[in-house]
Amino acid sequence: MKKILTLALLLGAVTPAFAAPDSQALYGANCGICHQGGGVGAPGQFPPLANRIDKIISTPEGKKYVTEVLMNGLAGSIDAAGATYVGFMPSFKSLSDDDVAAILTYLSSLGNTKPAPVVSAADVAAARAAPMPSSAVAAARKDLNAAHPLP
Repeated sequence: MKKILTLALLLGAVTPAFAAPDSQALYGANCGICHQGGGVGAPGQFPPLANRIDKIISTPEGKKYVTEVLMNGLAGSIDAAGATYVGFMPSFKSLSDDDVAAILTYLSSLGNTKPAPVVSAADVAAARAAPMPSSAVAAARKDLNAAHPLP
């Protein structure tokens, strides 16, 4: 029986219990409502994520900031992709570290940076371990933008 299961796994006939989450579906169910399919955003309402997240998480500071946003939320005015957005993004700390990492890695793959930067569950866990108010996340955004201008 063990040989049959091993062969079935190798041939893709059986999905193992530890299969990676479907990152595009996770994005659609949790983020796509606002940021739209493919992370294109909604003009005047929600900033685009495609062709931006990969650039932001290309630095350690950027990766830390993006995971902080997902764990703590963000409120207020931000400039993104040449436009100003005023709003509120809720925290997604109810999602697992693996799911948040999968979503951010999926978004990174929608950019032009090759290879696309990857966010790990450990990166998310570090942000989860250091909760902060959304005002502090906004301050971190300003600091990051001063060091590495945000797209």
